[in-house]
Amino acid sequence: MKIRAYSGICAGILSLSLLQAVSLPPGADAARPDAARPDAARPDAARQLIESLNLEAAPTAVSSHPRWEPARVVVSLPRGMAGNDSYLKQLQAAAGEVTLVVDDSGAFVPTQDTLAGADAYIGFCTTDMLANADSGLLWIHSYTVGMDRCSGASDTLQADRIFTNNQRLSGPTIAEHGIAMLLAISRGLPAYSAAQAERQWRRELSAELGFGELAGKTLLVAGLGGIGTEVARRAHGLGMRVTATRNSSRQGPDFVAYVGLADELGALASEADVVVNALPLTEQTNGLFDAELFARIKPGAIYINVGRGQTTDTSALVAALESGHLYGAGLDVTDPEPLPEDSPLWLLPNVIITPHVAAAGGDSLQRTALIATENLRRYVSGEPLLNLVDMEAGY
Repeated sequence: MKIRAYSGICAGILSLSLLQAVSLPPGADAARPDAARPDAARPDAARQLIESLNLEAAPTAVSSHPRWEPARVVVSLPRGMAGNDSYLKQLQAAAGEVTLVVDDSGAFVPTQDTLAGADAYIGFCTTDMLANADSGLLWIHSYTVGMDRCSGASDTLQADRIFTNNQRLSGPTIAEHGIAMLLAISRGLPAYSAAQAERQWRRELSAELGFGELAGKTLLVAGLGGIGTEVARRAHGLGMRVTATRNSSRQGPDFVAYVGLADELGALASEADVVVNALPLTEQTNGLFDAELFARIKPGAIYINVGRGQTTDTSALVAALESGHLYGAGLDVTDPEPLPEDSPLWLLPNVIITPHVAAAGGDSLQRTALIATENLRRYVSGEPLLNLVDMEAGY
């Protein structure tokens, strides 16, 4: 294991092929390594990002917490680091005179020795990480959007701690991935791709295109959070009528025609030509898309899941696809992951599967680095932190 401790401004070489995994741990959700771009270091870059993605700051300053006393911050880095020290320099500048401990061993869960004495941690939030930390750990910032790997921790491990995460930062990239799946399915591109692999010129495949154009159709976003909002924005740009559900309120951007509460999902799904699942995994959403809900979805609709695999009953999804009730499905997440070789989903011609990589590429990695650094600066300065997580709700 490689552990480096820095106090004050110091020299060091650290790569920023940041985040082999933005939404899940390494090995589950790999993103293409990419170095931080120079503009990420500009003083106004964080402000511009906060405004563009409507990132919210906590209602109170972190310095108001009675245990706030920045002294030792541990930062975990994923595997695949090489060649760029930009992220380290940004972190060190934000830390100032606070001791910064950088773990570039690639370990998903830092050891007790690594976390010893830490009052703050930037990395991946998991139950094991919380168990390894001292009682003095106050602030945890997770590189992930989903908090399901640590939301199940005991009340003792969560109590009197502050959690922030990557919410909204990967939204634009994931939304484009979901829209790409929708376009591919609606235009029958998987069939043409299969024909191309066989070097076959099959014009007759065009007769099977039955979904029609997207303009004028209704797209329902289940979960109007950071990802869902970006999906809605792009669908509206394609001329679609957009509806959505969210758990907290009926408020939404102008490009969403109607925002319903969670209990309206079935009714709205019965009117939608496309259903995009952007839900987090919570007790309430686990297995939510079951046989009953799929039966309520409008016949001939397309189902896209860029949220969490466990929100969908896989057997019910397969049945809805095989029966023809669903026109097709685009799945960046599945249950389980990795999807077993014998899963019937692999062989269905109207299904596109990607291995939980919707956050890969684009600028999501740069945004992740920038906000982790900005939150560190705010923590050390005692300001309100960004992307506060309600651990009871799970997001």
